[in-house]
Amino acid sequence: MPSTSSRSRVLVVDDDDAVRTFVKRILDEDGYVVDASATGSEALTRILDGQVYDLVVADVCMPEMSGPQLVARMRQRGSQAKVLYVTGFADQLFDERDEQLWAEEAFLDKPCTVQGLREAVSLLIHGSIR
Repeated sequence: MPSTSSRSRVLVVDDDDAVRTFVKRILDEDGYVVDASATGSEALTRILDGQVYDLVVADVCMPEMSGPQLVARMRQRGSQAKVLYVTGFADQLFDERDEQLWAEEAFLDKPCTVQGLREAVSLLIHGSIR
């Protein structure tokens, strides 16, 4: 699949090695610049160290810091990254987010398809499916 996304930076945050590797591989193939973190703390350190991302793909349920907690801390530090929650626990996501997502946020149920992931990322970053 040809891509015009070579400048878009994505941070994948998931404590499940298989999911993190799957998402990173797909987005690497699509030409995104992808970093990956196994924990919210590791991801937040990247942000505090000055890394800027166009999109954060985050699991909702992770030990120590959930995806929504990570995003809240990122926002407190000025991050404008769009967010795609990839989760098998949508109920928890909406419980933590007071039943709503902010603008420029979306969620994708696990397990997701390659096409579903690509479309969700493209819609968030580009505003259309490419």
